[in-house]
Amino acid sequence: MAPRFESVQQVRDGLKAVNYLADDGIAGVAFLADRLGKPILVEGPAGTGKTQLAKSIAEMTGARLIRLQCYEGLDESKALYEWNYKKQLLRIQADKNSDSWSDVHDDIFGDEFLLTRPLLEAITAEEPVVLLIDEVDRVEVETEALLLEILSEYQVSIPELGTITAKQIPMVFLTSNNTRELSEALKRRCLFLHVDYPQMDREKEIVLTKVEGITEMLADQIARIVRSIRQLDLKKAPSVSETLDWARTLVLLGLETIDAEQAKETLHVLLKYQTDIAKAAKELSID
Repeated sequence: MAPRFESVQQVRDGLKAVNYLADDGIAGVAFLADRLGKPILVEGPAGTGKTQLAKSIAEMTGARLIRLQCYEGLDESKALYEWNYKKQLLRIQADKNSDSWSDVHDDIFGDEFLLTRPLLEAITAEEPVVLLIDEVDRVEVETEALLLEILSEYQVSIPELGTITAKQIPMVFLTSNNTRELSEALKRRCLFLHVDYPQMDREKEIVLTKVEGITEMLADQIARIVRSIRQLDLKKAPSVSETLDWARTLVLLGLETIDAEQAKETLHVLLKYQTDIAKAAKELSID
């Protein structure tokens, strides 16, 4: 399979073209993952653009995005595959006069009766694919075992069918909010990327890129205020996505600049806990 990217700079430029502002660290890991054929484990606080990175890579390369949203209790039938039992039962009833059970068995355990879920769908796809395994830290440790064969060999073993090998190597992103420690076996198969809150200048650039109609002065003020608020002892620091929501709110209110009172009146858009809002409002009053 031909490489997706020619250089790190091409990754940066391509992501910028789809409004994702990546630094050399992010672009470099994406470039290496493509060349090495390895998944990327993206860790960091919620709302810092981990999921959007996978979506943007899919958009810039024209690949199909297949997403597996992880949750507690996720099992093989939802992540990998399951058999269409109703259809199998109908076939068994239709073949009830057959003299050979082995013929019926072979018949009902074929591709026609297999329901593919995101992981199997990603490796059996003919076209280029970006596979997003979102919030992998939400699944139990035992469930991680489902991922290991796919992430290391890009294949799936199905007892009734045998081993299904990937028709093309998907670009795989696993995201984690660090709610629990992932297994060493899983980490060993991945390149690691930590996406933190952006520096102030970069967050200003993100706001200018993502929020239509915002002035440079307002974007600068928003980036400075958010940076100062993140330095407080909060239950939940504002994410980049919440910064963008706040910026859009201020634009809708017709503001080209913002003062302390206007900021305090709209903090509920940026922060999600009353104690955090009170701390931030106090900080703005002092400033």
